[in-house]
Amino acid sequence: MNAPLRTRIKFCGMTRAQDVALACELGVDAVGFVFAARSPRRLGVDQAAALRTHTMLFVDVVALVMDSPAELVREVIAQVRPTLLQFHGDEDAAFCRSFGLPYLKVIAMGEGGDAATQAKDHADASAFLLDSHARGAGGGTGRPFDWTRIPRDLGKPFLLAGGLGPDNVFDAIRDVHPWGVDVSSGIESAPGEKDAAKMRRFVEEVRRADSLRG
Repeated sequence: MNAPLRTRIKFCGMTRAQDVALACELGVDAVGFVFAARSPRRLGVDQAAALRTHTMLFVDVVALVMDSPAELVREVIAQVRPTLLQFHGDEDAAFCRSFGLPYLKVIAMGEGGDAATQAKDHADASAFLLDSHARGAGGGTGRPFDWTRIPRDLGKPFLLAGGLGPDNVFDAIRDVHPWGVDVSSGIESAPGEKDAAKMRRFVEEVRRADSLRG
């Protein structure tokens, strides 16, 4: 796929109203709320529903789940009203599409990860998110993976994740040309607590990389 003219930005692991509001003011394309049981950024459904009221028009809300019961996913959909679902575990395609919402499927690019095979298994996904964890493990490692291992064409747009931050996102966009970038720990002062200066600089570095394309 051709490189996009504008790199989409997703801030994930949002837990505070002021961080959601600032992300929207900075012009990010999506904010992510985490419902994975093992995550330090995990939200209750009521918490996420309250945070959703601080989003702005044209900012997507992404609900991240990981091998979660269908009942929880349906509750999140009903109360949080996400734009997209993000499946981070070993969910099969039938499960992911059963909720009737567009979805991102996370592809594990860590040890033993085979991006082409995982992508083929989820042809119904709207896009893929390439992260640095091993298959069966949680994300949020804070470490990048070897970007040269990304297949030339996954058949869908993809977001690059894993160890991104203000100091390396420019290089990531220059070298990989992803459709979008996803960041969580790279813009934090503590798990779930975003750092305003890092958020601003991350967006600035993405825009700087975009300005040099072509």
